Amino acid sequence: MEVASKTFFSSRLYAVAGASADKSKFGYKLLACYPTVSSVKELVSPSETSLSIVTQPHVTLKVLHEAKEAGIGCVWMQPGSFDDEGLEYAKQEFKAAVGGNEGRAGEGWCVLVDGDDASRRAKEEKL
Repeated sequence: MEVASKTFFSSRLYAVAGASADKSKFGYKLLACYPTVSSVKELVSPSETSLSIVTQPHVTLKVLHEAKEAGIGCVWMQPGSFDDEGLEYAKQEFKAAVGGNEGRAGEGWCVLVDGDDASRRAKEEKL
């Protein structure tokens, strides 16, 4: 997952699918970190964008298909946003896919918990 997470943070742009205006939801916390879009189709430069996903698993697969069609290369599926089918699809279809039940928080790979180290490593490699 280290390579995938570094690749995710190597993108020029970032976006969130499924962010929420509800302060009690995890997706709300991501609003402060990344621009949000109501549809992947709204992204200006999808091939230069990494997409963080915080939707319910039954919605995530649809988002993944839209992301693939739009030309997004890297996705990060937040804890609780994927099932086995979505995770397998992402790993097969994207240049980099972060997701699974590991990660430092013990609940899955979280961009807010695990992302700092990956982002730092990606920036160091660009220098």
